[in-house]
Amino acid sequence: MITIDRLTKRFDRRAVLDELTLSIDAGDRIALIGSNGAGKTTLFRCLLGHYGHQGTISFDGSAGRRREASALARVAFVPQLPPPLRMPVGELLAFAERGAGADAALMREIAGRMGIDLDEVKSRPFYRLSGGQKQKILVTVALGRAVDLMIFDEPAANLDPAARAVFIDLLAERKEASMLIASHRLEEVAPLVNRVIELDRGRVVLDDEVVDRLRAGEFRMATITLAQPHEPFAAALAGWGFATDPAGLRFTGPVPAAETFRFLGLLARYGSLIDSLALDQDVMERV
Repeated sequence: MITIDRLTKRFDRRAVLDELTLSIDAGDRIALIGSNGAGKTTLFRCLLGHYGHQGTISFDGSAGRRREASALARVAFVPQLPPPLRMPVGELLAFAERGAGADAALMREIAGRMGIDLDEVKSRPFYRLSGGQKQKILVTVALGRAVDLMIFDEPAANLDPAARAVFIDLLAERKEASMLIASHRLEEVAPLVNRVIELDRGRVVLDDEVVDRLRAGEFRMATITLAQPHEPFAAALAGWGFATDPAGLRFTGPVPAAETFRFLGLLARYGSLIDSLALDQDVMERV
């Protein structure tokens, strides 16, 4: 889908990207990690054609310094810092619908799930919204489009915990799109991805596949104790078939071995509530 060959980008003679080489296949869902200044945002900007660069970036075998409009039309992007747009939110959504092919009904559904009322904010200038509201609108526009590649640069940074959980669920539902997600919360996006790529000083220092080596039908027993009862957590574990004690503090149940990674990602959302966790290392057959 995308081939990056010896990509180099310099600012004031400093190489932020240093002959970076990488291939992204159709269907890849990649968590991009690395410290601040590692080159994540610069890589995204080069992919989007915002920066000139040395080296080549090819979309489906077609290379060029400027991305062709047909290629960019297949890409959705949510930046880390919302742009200071002065247009009203309603105008922005209309532009996304006319110019980028966003689905108005789908955007309204997504916004509602994210906890924002479009009718309430449609007349307000985008730049006057709160940080969380801006991020929800940008996510709404990105997920309201049918695209092949989604690029997210710390997309959940300004979201409240409830909206962040909904956002992760929305990404999980978009099974048809490839994704590049830069996030400091690896545990949060871990259930979504099949590759983890780490950048350091503009180079790839880790490219690891998330491979599931466990067979269907195998499971591990888990026991979780909370510091205090929490109904959303209990409801989430009920969906996994867990039993709880009368006080609502101790949960026990089987975790399909092939979904261990996704289960741990779920628990990460409630990490501050968990007092203890035991997950058997021995894999058993379900009887």
